[in-house]
Amino acid sequence: MSAPLLDHDPVLTPAQAEFRSQVRAFFAEDRVRELAEEIAGYPVGTEAALLPVYRWLGERGWLAPNWPVEYGGAGLGSVEAAIVTEEMTLAGIPDDVHVLSIDIVGMFLLLEGTEQQKRAHLPALAAGERIATVLFTEPGAGSDLASLQTRAVRDGDGWRLSGSKVFNMKSQHGDVALCAARTSDGPVAMHGITLFLLPLRSPGVHVEPVPSSANDRFNLVVIDGVRLTEADVVGRVDDGWVLMNDLLQLERTGIDFHAKARRLLDLVLRRAAETGRLADPACAIPLAELDAKLRAGHALAWQMVRNLGEHEPDPVASAMSKWYVTELFQPILTAAADVDGLDAVLTAWDGEAPALGQLEAGYRFGPSHRLASGTSEVMLMLIATNGLGLL
Repeated sequence: MSAPLLDHDPVLTPAQAEFRSQVRAFFAEDRVRELAEEIAGYPVGTEAALLPVYRWLGERGWLAPNWPVEYGGAGLGSVEAAIVTEEMTLAGIPDDVHVLSIDIVGMFLLLEGTEQQKRAHLPALAAGERIATVLFTEPGAGSDLASLQTRAVRDGDGWRLSGSKVFNMKSQHGDVALCAARTSDGPVAMHGITLFLLPLRSPGVHVEPVPSSANDRFNLVVIDGVRLTEADVVGRVDDGWVLMNDLLQLERTGIDFHAKARRLLDLVLRRAAETGRLADPACAIPLAELDAKLRAGHALAWQMVRNLGEHEPDPVASAMSKWYVTELFQPILTAAADVDGLDAVLTAWDGEAPALGQLEAGYRFGPSHRLASGTSEVMLMLIATNGLGLL
């Protein structure tokens, strides 16, 4: 388990500090540790979600602690939500389902959904009893979502949805997806996109695996004329682009990415101590520099959390936070190779792999952090245009 971060926290209220202690104690429980240690040694290609841990969190209202109590949360704030995210990641619990169900789909519904949609979906998501996922990316539309081709056409008092989505995660387990589709055409490509709640187990929804370098698989989802109703529309028709851009900014505090980087660096530091490499200045000094940079990234990410808590999100600073932390993964992995040499690329299949093959897994997962939640190039573009006015 990673070294405690309490000494490096931003100033927390006594109640928030106590909440962190309670959450950390939960993740230290035997039942949680047994599951986390089990998946740490899973071989390549083995997908793990640890859904029981999500349900245990949901029983306490901690899976979505910043949601109102009537929707399954604990009525707390963005600081407590960030604490759960951070401690979950530091404990080695996969966070994909949490990010998709709670941080993205759940927050979309909480802020823009109808009361009927909230009551139909949020309590089950907050309890960890239902999984939601996101269907935005298409074979020909990645970062440029304005070019998406999935269409929803009017069908009486509802809509008929058709198209293909790719590189989405957990759709094979999911119950519902937030799906972006084009509902009208016009001179401005960003206009005419609408968000729908798509039941993933409907006839006409086909989910197929897509090869991935990570353990968790990607999916191709083919939607073949699925009929939806007006009750399945999230927000206003044709206004999905604005909604996606406004709400996805809430995802970019950098807290989750920092925790993943911190867990990885702590692993490298432990290996350096175990192998005696930490006594060599040629190894110790670069590791100390990386530790200092991560502490700076931690402070920046927590400032973004504070901004959200004060209802003053800063899109440019959020882009900076996300870019800064995710760019540290490569030098951390380079440091891992300096510490363990070729042994660092031994997989969990090999009984002599350092740290149960977690370093090798880091080499496969690491590049994805520069892509998730907006690529590094997109973050730099936001900084250059909106922040510096250069373009």
